[in-house]
Amino acid sequence: MSSELPKVAVAETLAERIAALQPGVLPAATTRKCEDLLIDVVGLCVTARNEDYVNAALDGCEDDGPCTVIGHTRTLTASGAAFVNGTSAHGEDFDDTFEGGPVHAGAVIVPAVLAACERHGADGARALTGIAVGTEVLCRLSLVVPKAVHKAGFHPTAIFGAMGAAAGVSAALCLSAKQIVDALGIAGSMAGGIIEYLAEGAWTKRMHAGWAAQSGIRAALLARQGFVGPRTVFEGVHGLFHGFAHTAKGDYDALVGDFGTRWVTDTLAFKPYPCGTMAQPYIDCARRLAARGIKAEDIKSILCEVAEGTVHRLWEPLADKQRPRNGYAAKFAVPYLLSAGFVHGGVGLGAFTEEAIRDERVLALASKVKFVIDPDNPYPSNYTGHIKATLRDGSVVEERQPYLRGGAQEPLTRQDVTDKFALNVQHGGWSKGQSEAMLKLLAGLYGGKIELKGLRQ
Repeated sequence: MSSELPKVAVAETLAERIAALQPGVLPAATTRKCEDLLIDVVGLCVTARNEDYVNAALDGCEDDGPCTVIGHTRTLTASGAAFVNGTSAHGEDFDDTFEGGPVHAGAVIVPAVLAACERHGADGARALTGIAVGTEVLCRLSLVVPKAVHKAGFHPTAIFGAMGAAAGVSAALCLSAKQIVDALGIAGSMAGGIIEYLAEGAWTKRMHAGWAAQSGIRAALLARQGFVGPRTVFEGVHGLFHGFAHTAKGDYDALVGDFGTRWVTDTLAFKPYPCGTMAQPYIDCARRLAARGIKAEDIKSILCEVAEGTVHRLWEPLADKQRPRNGYAAKFAVPYLLSAGFVHGGVGLGAFTEEAIRDERVLALASKVKFVIDPDNPYPSNYTGHIKATLRDGSVVEERQPYLRGGAQEPLTRQDVTDKFALNVQHGGWSKGQSEAMLKLLAGLYGGKIELKGLRQ
């Protein structure tokens, strides 16, 4: 069997390219995206800081240490802080998305790299490099065998997140190429995350980003001390893709081919609504439909064209998606989400309270929503929306959204990102003065020492 192993494994090629990157050589667009990621993730941690799942995650940690838990006075070990911050950042499903994946990078990579740098004294330049590398690895991994990990029942952010976090922390802490290979190999045995949360809206998806973040730190630190991981962690007959995508065959060139010279990180999308990514274009369609003066009571039925790869997460069982069991389940229920967008003119953080998800006006419309699979839908390369409403007078009206707003075709501006930050931290209980002070702190973070004490409030 050993004679069949590759002379140069995929992880070895990737590690060599990561190790060759030096601080200060990132393209301006990539640096700017990493600045936006930092702002967005911190705001998301604050917006969720008083939520019950964050309190449970924090109370469940018994590893007190010197590292910052954003929005809290208690401090933890680097791994503990990464876990809670990652859980907070991903908890409201308002974090960034890589459209080719889909995966959520910021909620994994930013908490992992910040905690590692805070604990081990790496400066802002190293943190910037680590965040860029970790994000790039996480996103590119999702392109190797598109859709297969989701289809197999796993959460790609959780699986690829552990690998991305290991790469990002390794880069930030200046590990050698051999150590990076070991870190990736070790992280492969730490990756995990099933999507059974969909059944009843359980909390486990929320912790996937945090678990991946802390796994990356642990893997990198073990590798730094000489712990050995399998170099064929990706393409091996018992490797990551065999385990989580049910195949070891994939486009590994999508991972390593032009790594370090072209940055897919630049295309990351920031969500306009705090819910499942693929649902967002449908909300846009519903809002435009309502803006045409159509009333909910005028609608007899709604039929949506959808991508086959989204059905098992966002459309079925249809009855549960029309009337979600709880607020978290509602975030992954397109019939509810588009109906809420139609009735209320948008979908914000308040759309997922127990009172909101029992709004009879929304539920009445959601009960009229059905779907049909469009075999030509471009998912996951592009996220589109479609609504065809049949009115009681027999007329038919349609709306289409050709792409995800906030993504590569209509990106958010820096002002949009900071406006979102301000709204999020206000929701989390911070004052305008605190918000402005934090934005000032974050603006200088990559240029100096990693000092996060100002985020402990």
